[in-house]
Amino acid sequence: MRDRLALGSALLSTGLLAGAFAYALVSVVPTFDAVPLDVHLQYRTALMRMNGIFMQALMAVSLLTSFWLAVTMRARARWYAAGAGLLALTSLLVTRFGNVPINGKIKTWSAASLPPDHAELLRRWEVFHDIRTTTAVAAFLLLVVLVNAARRGPAGSPRTGLAVR
Repeated sequence: MRDRLALGSALLSTGLLAGAFAYALVSVVPTFDAVPLDVHLQYRTALMRMNGIFMQALMAVSLLTSFWLAVTMRARARWYAAGAGLLALTSLLVTRFGNVPINGKIKTWSAASLPPDHAELLRRWEVFHDIRTTTAVAAFLLLVVLVNAARRGPAGSPRTGLAVR
């Protein structure tokens, strides 16, 4: 029972994280460029207020549940789950030390008085976002591979090397 709870929690949290970052990548970030700069800055600042705590908490839950899953697994499955945890940790660290400091600067900007390096900072924020999106999606995919491999087992045999304890 504990192993199923760990698996479900890890899949749910990493899936939500990957989905949230991917949605931002394909929808929110392009929208920033499609609106006037003053609207962009207002929207981005409001989004930071709404997402700040939630997204960092979701990253923490993703890494903790992936490591919890690794503890409940054996053999290669443990490595898949631990890898997912490390990828979620990477997303958290990139966010905390890449995106968040830039967000702090953006909060002080107005469209009337932008710093000379504003375009470079926005570009750097997008690079950090691309990295954290990639690592979050990779963490989720590792867990999907783990589940599929555990269900199939080698040559159709049930739950060998990747089985839940």
